[in-house]
Amino acid sequence: MILDFARLMLFPALLAFVACSDLFTMTISNRISLALVGGFLVLALFGGMGMHDFLMHLGAGAVVLVVAFACFAIGQVGGGDAKIASCVALWFGFDHLLDFLFCASLFGGALTLLLLWLRQWPLPYPLNGQDWLLRLHDKRSRVPYGIALAFGALMVYPETEWSKAIDLTHLAMY
Repeated sequence: MILDFARLMLFPALLAFVACSDLFTMTISNRISLALVGGFLVLALFGGMGMHDFLMHLGAGAVVLVVAFACFAIGQVGGGDAKIASCVALWFGFDHLLDFLFCASLFGGALTLLLLWLRQWPLPYPLNGQDWLLRLHDKRSRVPYGIALAFGALMVYPETEWSKAIDLTHLAMY
């Protein structure tokens, strides 16, 4: 039951925190990346993931880490976004990686267009006292892409083996 609860809540809760953190502070703590990696390792170990699957998940995380940090090095993405993308790839493996990247791209494009549109208009006076809104509204500010990564991951997560392994009837009894 604890394993099912962890599968159900850990990944989505951490990704929700990523989205909120990036929205309000435009930063993603390294602790969240470490929690995602640690959560994966614990659930893979206690969930009975085979060595082949484990190595494939590690491979997916490594590939995304290399590509994302190359993008970071040329200034295309933030460091936190690169780490979160690789952590999500670690959880999803190659089986759901393209679905995640596609969804995150769609959400990222929509978020970018929305921010570009909103930044054309002055911020309403009652909202001017909110530092996070001023930062988000600033035309020189970057797009908090961690939001798109989190939404993309949360869209794909129900289709993964992590979610499919949850015994909801057992959880419903408690």
